[in-house]
Amino acid sequence: MGVGVGAVPGVADLPLHGGHVPRWMLVRMERMAEAIADAVIEIHGVEGLVSGLADPIWFQAFNNIIGMDWDSSGSTTVLTGILKSVSWRRSDWPLLILGGKGDRMLRVPEEAAEAERRLGVEKSRVESFSRAAARLDSSLLQDGYSLYHHAVIAWSSGLLVIQQGMNPEARMARRYHIDKISVVDPHSGVAGVPGEALNALDRESGEARKAYLDLIQEGSRRLIHMIGEANRLLEGRPSLIDYTNPGAAGGRTRRLAGAKPYYRPVRIDPRLEAALKKLEDDPPVREEELPFKEGVTPRVVRALALVADLILSVPTSTRDPVTAPLNPFAYAYAVGGKDGVPYRYDRRVVERVTITLEEAVEAAKLGDKEKMRALLRLRRLLERSGIRGLPR
Repeated sequence: MGVGVGAVPGVADLPLHGGHVPRWMLVRMERMAEAIADAVIEIHGVEGLVSGLADPIWFQAFNNIIGMDWDSSGSTTVLTGILKSVSWRRSDWPLLILGGKGDRMLRVPEEAAEAERRLGVEKSRVESFSRAAARLDSSLLQDGYSLYHHAVIAWSSGLLVIQQGMNPEARMARRYHIDKISVVDPHSGVAGVPGEALNALDRESGEARKAYLDLIQEGSRRLIHMIGEANRLLEGRPSLIDYTNPGAAGGRTRRLAGAKPYYRPVRIDPRLEAALKKLEDDPPVREEELPFKEGVTPRVVRALALVADLILSVPTSTRDPVTAPLNPFAYAYAVGGKDGVPYRYDRRVVERVTITLEEAVEAAKLGDKEKMRALLRLRRLLERSGIRGLPR
């Protein structure tokens, strides 16, 4: 999937915010978001809208234009929640949004039946894509953020997952946009503050992923033994490696301990053993199968990375997947913000803009001549609101 309409690849900081959107404001936000989405669909088709939502900065700009806080973690939950409400209310919409925040994440399987009925997207395909996307950002990428929001956008020819994790200690959130299930750079964008990560999804982790497959083929008992050896090296205790290759791995480990996010012992307990047994019974043969295997848990991936690095000398990348920071604050000047930044939310401007958008879209459906006039007027209006790059 390409970059969205006028999108700028980048990353936005997302501090964790509490509170809620007042009902009177939420109603106006939903109506305006619906009008903007209709306009983009009318001009660029559903692919244009989804392509924009796949880009973190375009997504953030959309959020700001309807009046949400410019720097809030709530931008993800509110905007996807609003668009989900519209998509379920309007049977004529060419897309449907499933899942959401908290317990709503678990509803994707049951809601996928409606996507199949309305859009022709196979329920099993939606479920598989959803599970794999969640595993990509919780197991194969470990960056200190726990997922608490997971939304699937389905349309006739594709799927997009927008999910968000939180780091309570840093009081920050991170948003992930996934438009393909791949073990090599699956994100169309990641919004957050750069930090440390165990990134088995990085292009540079190719050899490490191959090592994971080899280690899994060793069987669960053998792998547990190697995890124990890696733990002893990290803790500075004697291991078999010290005897077979004195000073090599142990000395290297002591120098690097703490330098990588996965350089800490992995607890071996029944849960880890059960996960490894699942992989032994149904091992992945190709790298591409890793996100689809139930036994690929966060602890298993960290154990595989540790053993691959310390025993096989094949490190996993620690590159954080976020892109260069780009502050989307300018978009907050469209109608103001919920919390009064940069100025109070102006409901009169919101209502005028929304009505103009709705009228333009309706006019565009009347015929070619009227459509061209409406689209030209719509283009000027959208550019003044901050959405750039529309065709002339």
